[in-house]
Amino acid sequence: MNVVANLPPGLIMIVGGLLLLAVPRKFQSAGALIVSVISLICFLFLGEANFGNVDLFGASLNMVRIDMYSRVFGLVFHGAAIIAAIYALHVRDSKQHVAGMIYAGAAIGAACAGDLVTLFVYWELTAISSVILVWATGTTKSYRSGMRYLIIQVTSGVLLLSGAIFQHVQTGSLAFESFVVEGEPLSIAAMLVLGAFGIKCAFPLLHNWLQDAYPNATPTGTVFLSAFTTKLAVYSLIRGFAGYEPLIWIGCAMTLFPIVFAVIENDLRRVLAYSLNNQLGFMVVGIGIGSELALNGTVAHAFCHIIYKSLLFMSMGAVMLRVGTTKATELGGLHKSMPWTTLFCIIGAGAISGFPLLSGFISKSMIISAAAEEHIFWVWIVLLIASAGVMEHSGIKIPFFAFFAHDSGKRVKEAPMNMLVAMGIAAALCVGLGVAYPLLYRILPFDIDYHPYTVTHVVTQLQLLMFAGLAFVVLMKTGLYPAEKRATVLDTDWVYRVAMAKLVRGFGATVEAVDGTLRDDTTLVLRGMRKQARIVFNDRGILGGTWSSSTMTFWAAVLLAACLVMYYV
Repeated sequence: MNVVANLPPGLIMIVGGLLLLAVPRKFQSAGALIVSVISLICFLFLGEANFGNVDLFGASLNMVRIDMYSRVFGLVFHGAAIIAAIYALHVRDSKQHVAGMIYAGAAIGAACAGDLVTLFVYWELTAISSVILVWATGTTKSYRSGMRYLIIQVTSGVLLLSGAIFQHVQTGSLAFESFVVEGEPLSIAAMLVLGAFGIKCAFPLLHNWLQDAYPNATPTGTVFLSAFTTKLAVYSLIRGFAGYEPLIWIGCAMTLFPIVFAVIENDLRRVLAYSLNNQLGFMVVGIGIGSELALNGTVAHAFCHIIYKSLLFMSMGAVMLRVGTTKATELGGLHKSMPWTTLFCIIGAGAISGFPLLSGFISKSMIISAAAEEHIFWVWIVLLIASAGVMEHSGIKIPFFAFFAHDSGKRVKEAPMNMLVAMGIAAALCVGLGVAYPLLYRILPFDIDYHPYTVTHVVTQLQLLMFAGLAFVVLMKTGLYPAEKRATVLDTDWVYRVAMAKLVRGFGATVEAVDGTLRDDTTLVLRGMRKQARIVFNDRGILGGTWSSSTMTFWAAVLLAACLVMYYV
């Protein structure tokens, strides 16, 4: 028991993932599931604790800190890893299983890190392991997407390490505590760390890596990706920047801008990626408000979001596996051949929309109520509008265009049994958390007296959802809803995927032209000099020919005269 109590959380999954390489390929998927379960059991034995304190180059590190925040995130990360491992039981790809386990273990370790250096190590490990899940697709597109993803994630790590160094220089401490000091602006260290968290949390203008990478990962890889990276950033923001007011407005922007792109996007996995931005916005708003209710709501929403977002990505992954695409223009009518997947997808869509009796309702309403309690009227309005937007693009668009809408005529097999089991567990959790919400509230960081199922909450939410549903029907019937088109919708990533690419190509062409011109001109000059040298130094040239004695005498006299002048002057 003492050995278990001293094991850093996540280490079992990281080491277990590496050991999978020694296991025959057909047993690796089962091995990943067993490792995940063992890691969860060991984590449950750990109480609130601090251990792993070491001194490194004069700095004190606290490698393991388990409190109410890290416990909740550690639990849900383990749950997500187990569900993802079940979902991936049919996969016979070593790199996906190994990368998935290391990725999950690193996220768990980061959630329990008590200092910035330990956080940085796990932070970078999540980046390196997760990119393998993108590259595992094996296409040129996924390779390029993975490279962009890796560059951005590593940049985030560099900012985090820079912030840690500044923090140590300024304060002499590397403890991962709040950077917010009431009444004072953020320090340089805090701004660097916030930049690192902002990239991983997909703040506006820093978000494109999410829509770029997630849809290009393998079906099982996307499930892992949706659970860990951004929620680790949310956890880190809670720990470091709770109550930092600008986050409220950043979060509001995050809830609104993805709605437009999600509505016009054709690839349903990219729609879910935009929806992820939207849901992260709710959490960032809660962190910015910083009250106990808001932080409880943020933690609860992150917990529920990991499950229902995984469920939605799993359902689209099943469609991808059977049909080979998640483009809305090529889907439709799949409810006839994939009824269970359809049912689970509808439950996930209901949960993300916030239908009563489902998980999204009991978590999202806490953040909206916290905004109302703090009398931030416009933020409250924005969150209500964003809730209606979620219903449009994730609650209706995803299941409607994938499984209903026009019949594409595709008749495929239902998803494999292990996929259905994983989706069934996630769907059951969505319903269970929506009904037995006190079980979740009990493990939140603060004691609260909050009841989601009041008449006001339920009626307001149902009115909102019904209005969003009515708007969708009216827009479809009148032909005003944006038609699905076979196209790649570029966001602000147009800057680095198109504009910067053209700029680099243009710069390269200019350098090549200037280089060529200089080479040609230099060659001409050299040829001219060589020609003149031949003329001057050949047998008949002025310097190569034989001079007469009188001429030599004349020039010798000139030289002597010049020497005399130089000597006396």
